[in-house]
Amino acid sequence: MKISAVLNTYNASRHLAQVLERLKCFDEIVVCDMESTDNTVAIAESYGCKVVTFPKGEYTICEPARNMAIQSASNPWVLVVDADELVPKELADYLYEMVRSGNCPAGLFIPRKNMVLNRFLKSTYPDYQLRFLKKEGSNWPTTIHSVPTVDGIVGYVPKRESLAFEHINVPVSEMITKMNLYTDNECVRRKGIRASVLKILFWPTFYFFKLYFLKGGFLLGKAGYFLAAHQANYRFYMLMKAYESKAAERTPNQNK
Repeated sequence: MKISAVLNTYNASRHLAQVLERLKCFDEIVVCDMESTDNTVAIAESYGCKVVTFPKGEYTICEPARNMAIQSASNPWVLVVDADELVPKELADYLYEMVRSGNCPAGLFIPRKNMVLNRFLKSTYPDYQLRFLKKEGSNWPTTIHSVPTVDGIVGYVPKRESLAFEHINVPVSEMITKMNLYTDNECVRRKGIRASVLKILFWPTFYFFKLYFLKGGFLLGKAGYFLAAHQANYRFYMLMKAYESKAAERTPNQNK
């Protein structure tokens, strides 16, 4: 029973070699590139990856290209990896044991270790992601942060840290850039989102309180505070964009 590791890329050269090095134990690596302008494709080809191209167009997220990546795999089982995630050997071994047992669910949620300021954020663990699935019968919706559907039951990889994806630490500037792109897409996905002034005031504040105090972020020092503040800001800007959009709809166009 063979497994293909697949990933979507766009200008992912910063960590790509490190990511691909961890995937060499799989039977195939498929890189679905969204027309990168850096040397992402050259790095992928140097590792012997199967490279396919998805037209980027106006897309700013990878979800629209997920199905193409999965269906480009040659093998019946697929592990979907982000271009900033590392796969431990213990996880690869576990997945091969599962498919060889004949009792593997059609999909498996995998735990993920998130890193900020080079610290493992235990307050967000296990952050399960549905990333291991049968190629046949799977479908990945095109909206941001969507979860794939599979034809069959799903299960969970044990939440041992040795079996978890490791989310590579990213610079603050990159986190801010992603926050701007992702909140734009969140507003499109959540068309009916309510963005009252009271919600803008209280929801981000509550989210900070939840992550920093209830989830134990304060135990992680600066990294815990930084994550809680970042996630609160994410929700603040998402609500502000939704509020701005609704206000524009209510305001007549003065130029007409």
